Amino acid sequence: MTTLIFVHGACVRDAQWWWAQMTRPLADHGITSVAVPLPSCGETGDELGDLYADVDACREAVSAAEGPVVLCGHSYGGMVITEAGADDRVTQLLYVASVMPDAGQSQAELIGSEPAPWLQPGEDGTVGVDPDMIREFFLQDCDESTTEQALDRLTRQSLTPFTQPPRQIAWQQKPATYFVCTEDLATPADVQRRRVKDETRLVEFAAGHHPFLSRPDRFAQSLVATINHT
Repeated sequence: MTTLIFVHGACVRDAQWWWAQMTRPLADHGITSVAVPLPSCGETGDELGDLYADVDACREAVSAAEGPVVLCGHSYGGMVITEAGADDRVTQLLYVASVMPDAGQSQAELIGSEPAPWLQPGEDGTVGVDPDMIREFFLQDCDESTTEQALDRLTRQSLTPFTQPPRQIAWQQKPATYFVCTEDLATPADVQRRRVKDETRLVEFAAGHHPFLSRPDRFAQSLVATINHT
């Protein structure tokens, strides 16, 4: 049985909540799935980790899985799976409205030096996000209950991971698919398409930035089709 391991995006906590609506529809297709708590978001202890601590957390999830593993990285999570995906157990990589770094590239380098308007950097080496802008640009196609629960799970994250490049580039050796979320208001579809590397399969999915919250059943079907296609 394939295990899908989900790595969430920046500035959120409670990893399993973000993926909870996907667990049953994937299981109905014979795919077990888990979400990785990220040290850089304070999900594993009081000290905020860096990108490499997040990679280690993902590797631990890979080690705990039985059978082949597929990694799914959402937004910032693409940085994590790019390195963690080098593990021999990982069979393919799924990027969702994400980034695909090359050797030596940090997320800050990939998305540009000017901070997005919803980011709130602090003097303590962390970054948070503006809840009102998250509602408008990231969660606009989610129902109100889901939106409120998502906003309750925003958190501050260490800035360090955004300055670090992955030490291995798994998409160069493993099959990779990029899901362009065509209704994403935070990262427009044309920006996402420019991030897709050569030889990467591209799937267009009609949803905003969080398809696993707004269209879980349909997104699960798309993931299953992609996993079985490769």
